[in-house]
Amino acid sequence: MLHTRVPERLEAELKERAADLGVSVSNLVRNVLTHAFGLVGDIVADGAQVARSASGGRRPAEPAPAPAARPGDVVGWQPMILGKNAVCAACNDVLVRGADGAVAITDGAGPRPIVCPRCLEEIRHGRDPFA
Repeated sequence: MLHTRVPERLEAELKERAADLGVSVSNLVRNVLTHAFGLVGDIVADGAQVARSASGGRRPAEPAPAPAARPGDVVGWQPMILGKNAVCAACNDVLVRGADGAVAITDGAGPRPIVCPRCLEEIRHGRDPFA
């Protein structure tokens, strides 16, 4: 269990967003933090690789976790009904279990991103929601 103080404005925004999504504030915060730590981990791994390259590669590179698929690696998108909560890889919206979404069919290994219906429509119309 984790308790934290947040400004009233942020608390109101969290409650409003959670209500809009039909999830508890606790689940919303948990999903956002989980996604944020994944992003931070990717940034740290990329930064460490840049530092090793800049120093002439004196330290052996540690194996990095499989990167998430980039939009160019996606062969197609498969619509689905979510079996568990997820976060849209393009807009960071929280997707609740039972909601519609789409999973990337990728050309390669690694995690496959999930997108919300709104971002899937952007992709369908040739726009890049990842930009």
